[in-house]
Amino acid sequence: MGKKAINRLKVVLVEQGRTNKWLAEKLNKNTATVSRWCTNEMQPSLETLINIASVLKVDVRELLISTK
Repeated sequence: MGKKAINRLKVVLVEQGRTNKWLAEKLNKNTATVSRWCTNEMQPSLETLINIASVLKVDVRELLISTK
């Protein structure tokens, strides 16, 4: 059974031409942590997700995969 993708962080970073390393530096987080978010191995907290949306200048909903 595969992991269920919850966030679109990797897609949004690619769309903006940004890297995991760039986001990690902006958020003052470890690059391995950001990598795990991008592969959906683990998820950022809601507070962190809001910070990510702010850094990327997107609506937080763009970072999530719709459940509909």
